[in-house]
Amino acid sequence: MTDPLVPPPRKDPQKRSVSPTRPPEWRSRAAMGLTAAAAETRFALQSCTECGALQYPPRDACRSCLGTDLPWVDADPAGTLLAETTVRHSTKLYFRERVPWRMGSVQLDAGPVVLCHLHPDVTPRARVRMTNRLDRAGQGVLIALPQTPTPHMQEAPIMRAVTSDPKLRRVLITDARAALTPALTRALLEAGAATVFVGLSEAWRGPLPQIEGAEVLPLDVTDTASVQKLAGEIGGKVDILINTARFLRPGGVLARGDTGFAATEMEVNAMGLMRLAQAFGPGMCGRTGDGVNNAVAWVNILDAHALSPDPAYGSFGASQAAARAIALSLRGEFRASGLRVMNAYVGPTEEDWFAPLPPPKVAPKALARDIVAGLQDGAEDIWCGDVARDLRDRWRADAKVLERELTMGGDAP
Repeated sequence: MTDPLVPPPRKDPQKRSVSPTRPPEWRSRAAMGLTAAAAETRFALQSCTECGALQYPPRDACRSCLGTDLPWVDADPAGTLLAETTVRHSTKLYFRERVPWRMGSVQLDAGPVVLCHLHPDVTPRARVRMTNRLDRAGQGVLIALPQTPTPHMQEAPIMRAVTSDPKLRRVLITDARAALTPALTRALLEAGAATVFVGLSEAWRGPLPQIEGAEVLPLDVTDTASVQKLAGEIGGKVDILINTARFLRPGGVLARGDTGFAATEMEVNAMGLMRLAQAFGPGMCGRTGDGVNNAVAWVNILDAHALSPDPAYGSFGASQAAARAIALSLRGEFRASGLRVMNAYVGPTEEDWFAPLPPPKVAPKALARDIVAGLQDGAEDIWCGDVARDLRDRWRADAKVLERELTMGGDAP
């Protein structure tokens, strides 16, 4: 059984720092479907629309009928371990630093036989549950887990490598005044986070909500000097950064009358994210190989209308679209280090500026729970609330139809 994690000793600056490495990352275009499913922690296989066969590994044509329409569909993850081996040497530097490494073949109940990594708690010939996760190269990999969860299963090295579990890690939340921050702090501490730092701007604005267990530090994301100063103080300790800072006001382009609020929205929601990335990003990228409490994740909280704006909040939507573009750029720039960018898309939240909108709305506690679960699962994109999931589905089905529904008074949220 997996041994429980223990707090790591204080880092010795005299010892060699482990350079970030990543597993082999090249995949065919067909195999990218596995990665897309892993980004949302779904276990999916190619399914032929002509004969209905499920297949693995991914191919450009069906192995049964040579059909080429092969969408990825969620599949039954249950199976039985057929055979296994232990890799004790590798020409790949990433695996050489981590051997011995168990691999095996699993007969899925759904039909195909898959090659996969094996969790240490999986026993020979055991029933297993397959999971699809992103590795540190950002590609989907299959891992066989025990059918019944075992104690400390999430603390095995292979699971720490494919997830961003906050346990024993140090987290920075960027805005103490965000309605989400108290609930998120509690959720992170309950999940075992070692330290939660919380950034506070404009301390003169009055008392803070109760944030028990957090260390509050000055941070103004609209001030480059403030961001750089905090990065100089704690940048070497931040393993997970969660950007909760945002500025929101209702109104479209014409309703505003001027560009004052729009400029502030862009300054906080887009430029603030860029300042944080430039100050904290390089240090976090350099610490992704630090062992138990390495840097693992960068979390952005985006309004789901970053995909397609709601005219009633058009200017805010523009800032969210800009923030999403920056987040996707960061995902590419952080990729070489293995630092994961997780985007949490959320529908209307329970705050005053969304009061005119009808329910359902996302409560801070629910959003905090989804973010922590996403980190524990190693997700890259999570969708919080019914409105966000509905927008996602409609955007994927037909972005133009969704645009018309939002701008012409159709059946839109």
